[in-house]
Amino acid sequence: MNRRVVITGLGAVTPLGNDRETFWNAAITGQSGIGPITLFDSSHMVTQIAGEIKNFDPDALIGRRESRRMDRYAWFAVVAAREAIADAQLPEDPAFRDEVGVIVATGIGGISTIRETVEMVVTQRSTAKISPFFVPKLMGNAASAQISMAHRFRGPMYAVSSACASSNDGIADAYAQIASGQARAMITGGCESTVGDVAMGGFCNMRALSTRNHEPTRASRPFDVDRDGFVLSEGGAILVLEERESALARGAHIYAEMLGYGRSADAYDLVAVDPTGGGVELAMRRALRSAGVRPDEVDYVNAHGTSTPIGDPAESRGIEHVFGEHATRLAVSSTKSMHGHALGAAGALEGVLTTLAIERGVIPPTINLDTPDPECRLDYVPHVAREARIRVALSNSFGFGGHNNVVVFAHPDFRA
Repeated sequence: MNRRVVITGLGAVTPLGNDRETFWNAAITGQSGIGPITLFDSSHMVTQIAGEIKNFDPDALIGRRESRRMDRYAWFAVVAAREAIADAQLPEDPAFRDEVGVIVATGIGGISTIRETVEMVVTQRSTAKISPFFVPKLMGNAASAQISMAHRFRGPMYAVSSACASSNDGIADAYAQIASGQARAMITGGCESTVGDVAMGGFCNMRALSTRNHEPTRASRPFDVDRDGFVLSEGGAILVLEERESALARGAHIYAEMLGYGRSADAYDLVAVDPTGGGVELAMRRALRSAGVRPDEVDYVNAHGTSTPIGDPAESRGIEHVFGEHATRLAVSSTKSMHGHALGAAGALEGVLTTLAIERGVIPPTINLDTPDPECRLDYVPHVAREARIRVALSNSFGFGGHNNVVVFAHPDFRA
């Protein structure tokens, strides 16, 4: 595990915009991508807002024939991957592409396909019209497979599913594939599309979602005393990870270096986070140890920060325990305040923003933080983006089931 890993390409399809630069510009100007639901009739539900992907034409972007063979969740990954691969300018040489792998995560996968097919079967009382693409569309590994086939990548290829930690787990696995010599480059990230009546109905009945329907742009408010749950969103984001020497040899643009990652389990509850922040703390400590970074070398933490009553204080406690006195000098922000919570895609969206924050020296804000919760005592970069030199940044992701994963990114010159 001694090969260094850098980030050479980024792509995104998000509620804030359907490409990397639009996403970034919206985030650093504090815009919200949350609005009334248009994908289905939500008038009967307690939550009627979400972060939807807008102005996305799969037939134009992917092709009618191919898009019909994919679930909506995979569309976002395929388009984001195309942008990231073009950004990285990966060689067309078949020998190079034999050493490029794909790991694209999802928490839930093709739920739209399942819901539509079940409705058809129940209505028609027959399975005769089930599409032959039903199983390939719903598979959690479909996005990885589609990207691999489209670009002729023949390295390690699979999917990861660990709820809202899925993307970070995928990014961590991709890093390990390169660091251990199994691949020269990896296409990695996550995608999700759960803004539908079935998935949202489940989250509503768990009382997990915000019901601030009258002001959707202010509904996601991490670390604020008036937060009342997370805001569901959808999207996809892709990072191209590459072996450093290979990237340097071909003159690739390097956004940042990935130094390591840390995983842990809460071992506490299936859906509730350990309120002590113990699992969060373990993951961050292991991430710093893996990266060989001291706590006082970290300048920014992109928080999981979902805007839930228990989760936000638990994460804040974990950060305080890990960083001690340095915690008061850290910048911590939750970009979910703007793009919402995309579940298995969340870590990938945040990975793109964290990488760009390092490269461009600007920290995205936490919007809607009007009155900080007294239990949340850190610097959350409220309302307005902040210019800052970032040497090292953590990106936190935690998921139902007690999954915790923290990835560590650094400026390319941190260990030049």
